[in-house]
Amino acid sequence: MNITNVSVIGAGTMGNGIAHVFAQTGFSVTLIDVNASQLEKAIATISKNLDRQIVKGSLTEEQKTATLNNITTNTSVAEGVKSAQLVVEAATENINLKLEIFKQMDASAPSGCILATNTSSISITKIAAVTKRPDLVIGMHFMNPVPIMKLVEIINGYATSKEVTDTINTLSKQLGKVPCTVNDYPGFIANRILMPMINEAIYSLYEGVAGVEEIDTVMKLGMAHPMGPLQLADFIGLDVCHSILKVLHDGFGNPKYAPCPLLTNMVTAGKLGAKSGEGFYIYTPGSKELMVSSNFKK
Repeated sequence: MNITNVSVIGAGTMGNGIAHVFAQTGFSVTLIDVNASQLEKAIATISKNLDRQIVKGSLTEEQKTATLNNITTNTSVAEGVKSAQLVVEAATENINLKLEIFKQMDASAPSGCILATNTSSISITKIAAVTKRPDLVIGMHFMNPVPIMKLVEIINGYATSKEVTDTINTLSKQLGKVPCTVNDYPGFIANRILMPMINEAIYSLYEGVAGVEEIDTVMKLGMAHPMGPLQLADFIGLDVCHSILKVLHDGFGNPKYAPCPLLTNMVTAGKLGAKSGEGFYIYTPGSKELMVSSNFKK
């Protein structure tokens, strides 16, 4: 299938990043969000990120203009997907929300349109089951920040056709990404391995084994990780980490996946990491300096 028209649902961090890479590669993109102000914010973010690429010398002003011209916005799912050959859903990691969106996508998108989800943990098979085209449903899990990170984790649902998998693999390479195809089990591969590590780091802090900076420094300098697990959890969003761990715990029924009580308390208290201004660290707008939250200072 030769895909030229792509719709992206959700104009948050992941959605605007996905729209950015498709538009920059020459695809016609419709970015959809029920919130018009969120769409305006997304376009501003894409423009700012393109400016960063210009400063680095990887993009020209003309390419920036062409990229922005490739993006249109819409507040209606039904209107926004009616000409799409591929729809990528990038809404909040909430199963009920995603199932509702997929019902709308299935009802409004053309019959041969591939329906993809950027979910990081929710079953592709479960999502596909609410549509009349389960063979055309697939996981297309981008990493944050989307314009920079090379990996796309492609997840086959139980009914996903080989043709769709091959199409999405080829498409990912067109975007300059490296596709890795996995099967549909809780957490897939990325989060099945990553989230228990993050959870264990939080448990180590919770049990007083080491402090925030010590845990992150050991993993950065000892294991060559670019970011420590607690800082990474803040970057992902502690609420997102908590949700993924619950999916793993529910899916496998193994207590090793249960979210650490400290993580649960932080999410309940609204300390969600970088997006809320505080998690394990404090985040000050305009500052790159990291300060450990006062809750964890010795």
